[in-house]
Amino acid sequence: MALMDPLQFYDVKAKEKVSIPLSQVRYEERKGRGFAVAKSPNGDYECWRVLSKADAEELKNK
Repeated sequence: MALMDPLQFYDVKAKEKVSIPLSQVRYEERKGRGFAVAKSPNGDYECWRVLSKADAEELKNK
């Protein structure tokens, strides 16, 4: 499955789903797991989303 633009995140602090454009998303890997990370539009913190292996590869190569 290809990553959709914008990417949906669940903002835990705001308790709502937020859409963030792929241009504002970066890739991070922790303990072998891929994550999409973006600054929250609701505050001064980051939103993290776990990615599938296929989506992680796609985002890593952008």
